[in-house]
Amino acid sequence: MPWQQLLSAQTRLPATDLDAWYASLLERTTQPTPIQLAVLGGRLAATPGLAFLAGYQGALRALWPAAPWTLGALCATENRSVRPADMHTRIKALSLDGRKDFVTAAEAADWLLVCAREEAPGEPVRLALGVVRNGAPGVRIEVLPALPLMPDISHGRLHLQDAHCERLAGDGWDDYVKPFRTLEDTHVLAALTAWLLGVGQDSAWPQALQLRLLGLLAGCTEMARQCPGAAESHLLLAGLFAQFDSLRAELDAALATGDAHWLQLWQRDKGLLSLAASARGKRLEQAQAVLGLSL
Repeated sequence: MPWQQLLSAQTRLPATDLDAWYASLLERTTQPTPIQLAVLGGRLAATPGLAFLAGYQGALRALWPAAPWTLGALCATENRSVRPADMHTRIKALSLDGRKDFVTAAEAADWLLVCAREEAPGEPVRLALGVVRNGAPGVRIEVLPALPLMPDISHGRLHLQDAHCERLAGDGWDDYVKPFRTLEDTHVLAALTAWLLGVGQDSAWPQALQLRLLGLLAGCTEMARQCPGAAESHLLLAGLFAQFDSLRAELDAALATGDAHWLQLWQRDKGLLSLAASARGKRLEQAQAVLGLSL
């Protein structure tokens, strides 16, 4: 992690359209690692939503290191579920058919990782991951209305009809969708912590609070080196979120005494870190059982 770049004075990138913002971010760094992309993007973001976008893109690159440097998205959800048995999207002979109901940064995403079923009738559910390009034949994005949470980050529905794809090696669930949950949690937490640290630096927050945020960033950087499927990793990640949760009251108090703009943005978007809390809790319970720990 280039800590000097993080800690030095930075001018935030203007909140333009997502393509332009992400291109400007990449101009500030050279071939960053996924966690560097998340942290620097969070520090340079004008909003928590843009910080999330940087963390999300970092997680995608951690998942698929060969990913293009353009914006991408992982498409798994169908009818509010990511359970393999609930999916209807199919891949056959490098062709995808179906629908995915939630695509992050929908109209700006250049490439899409699509989780699809590939088992024959009567066989157990088996998933593959295919890559398609936004706007290619048979690939259509339906942009949906903005959500109250992170309204500056668009989302949409993906429609696939005989869309040609590249099939990535490995199992779609075990090698991609399942580990992405942990990768996304890690990189988004890092990006939002970097955003808060930037606000704290600009707002002259108490030194002790800024140092605790910096320590949390160091923990996220170490977490990013771990195997996302290991029980130990789920325990470490739970520790990082517990550390962040312990700062919430202090963060709210610091934000309340400064520029109202930062407080309004944080009050609007801070709930995004709670979206996957239930899933993280289940992974923690499973990790404790595997490791024989009672915390």
